[in-house]
Amino acid sequence: MGLLEDSSDQDLIARHVAGDPEAFGEIVRRHRDRLWAVALRTLGDREEAADAVQDALVSAYRAAHTFRGQSAVTTWLHRITVNACLDRARKTASRRTSPVAETERLEQLLEPEESAAAPAERQDLHRELLSALRTLPEEQRAALVLVDMQGYPVAEAAAILDIPTGTVKSRCARGRARLLPLVTHLRADNGDSKPASGGRNRAQGTSVPPTAGPKDTGAVKGGGGRA
Repeated sequence: MGLLEDSSDQDLIARHVAGDPEAFGEIVRRHRDRLWAVALRTLGDREEAADAVQDALVSAYRAAHTFRGQSAVTTWLHRITVNACLDRARKTASRRTSPVAETERLEQLLEPEESAAAPAERQDLHRELLSALRTLPEEQRAALVLVDMQGYPVAEAAAILDIPTGTVKSRCARGRARLLPLVTHLRADNGDSKPASGGRNRAQGTSVPPTAGPKDTGAVKGGGGRA
């Protein structure tokens, strides 16, 4: 196992394609948490996110022989995961749940430890932000999750989504414009009118307020531990 841990991602893909039964498990161990965070924030539902990541990992497992090293393995995995999320979002668009059920599911995103320790205002902001994100078209939501919430540079988000950087910027701008009326009151209620800071790629102007990241990454089926 030590040799696997010392191998690069691309070496692990090559070993997996060559028949090493342990190589892909190491890839999952390294990247699962970030894939899970993207899926959870994109879909806003724990079960859907877990299924999307599972679908993505199965797809990556089967398609590893097509990987040509033209991008980083993590970019390749994120692209597959985002596509799996968008597929699920489209399939479930016609099966909207009632507002009560929606609220119950969003509340499940808060871990018990967080619920006990975090201020009620923070929990409310988290829930309302996730609810607001779900009102966006899935393409805008995916761009905002990657750039504003996960902190990916626009160029890297474009590579993940397989679209031009200009398209990422325009989707983020449109998404922020649609979210602004829904989240402005959260900042006012919080007594903080300053733009949220943090992240690798905060764009100037209005951006999505940060959420508390998921701690229970073990929800992904068949995954390994944190790298």
